[in-house]
Amino acid sequence: MTVAAGIGYALIALGPALSIFVSVIARKPFLVLTVLSSTLFWLVSLIVLSGAWRWFLPVKSTASWPYVVLLVTSVGFQEVVRLVFWKLYKKLEEMLDAFADRTSKPRLFLTDKLLIALAGGLGHGVAHAIFFCLSLLTPAFGRATYYVERCSNMPFFLISAIISLGFSIIHTFSMVIAFNGYAEGRKSDQIFVPVIHIIAAIMTLINLVPSGCVVGVPLLGFSTAVTLQYCWVMVLRRLRDNHGRQTNN
Repeated sequence: MTVAAGIGYALIALGPALSIFVSVIARKPFLVLTVLSSTLFWLVSLIVLSGAWRWFLPVKSTASWPYVVLLVTSVGFQEVVRLVFWKLYKKLEEMLDAFADRTSKPRLFLTDKLLIALAGGLGHGVAHAIFFCLSLLTPAFGRATYYVERCSNMPFFLISAIISLGFSIIHTFSMVIAFNGYAEGRKSDQIFVPVIHIIAAIMTLINLVPSGCVVGVPLLGFSTAVTLQYCWVMVLRRLRDNHGRQTNN
């Protein structure tokens, strides 16, 4: 039964990512390479970040402000890395468009750009799940489960899987929003991504309060739903605007 539970936790954390990969990404080799490169890119950045914070951990203070500082600096670093990833993508896009012009083939369509952003975000989400969930699941395949004193309502591995699920979805679709914001210069999109990221990260501190997971996990789910809704509206607006420009031309 514990083997089944361990597999179940892993599927909770990575199930939606796996579904997106199989149904959308796997059909195009270039998107598969984008996912792999993004995953490696974000894993390296997380390793660098964890190495920098290794000198200050474990936090011995009982106050919550050191954790807030840790989360704010971590989110800030990851958002800078996201911007760097975008700039690398833009260089690649320019190369692909130049190659298309030389070979008399069409440039990247809007849907292609959105799928590339989705693949980049999926790599980030998978990296987060590997780093913060799958690396902790080995004991889940043992003979028992594990509870923490501050949240005895749910197994620790289940909480970890649900949190990783939420962040993987937020990271995946935040990349689509961020890429659109950078491409169009829309400040609302550029601001939304780090804001929802820091809010979701701060919400995890609620789990440090006794029985806080009962509140923190649903709040993280709400942040995930807000991200999905914002991304859906943004994509529909972008497609509508693009269709209008093509009609006028």
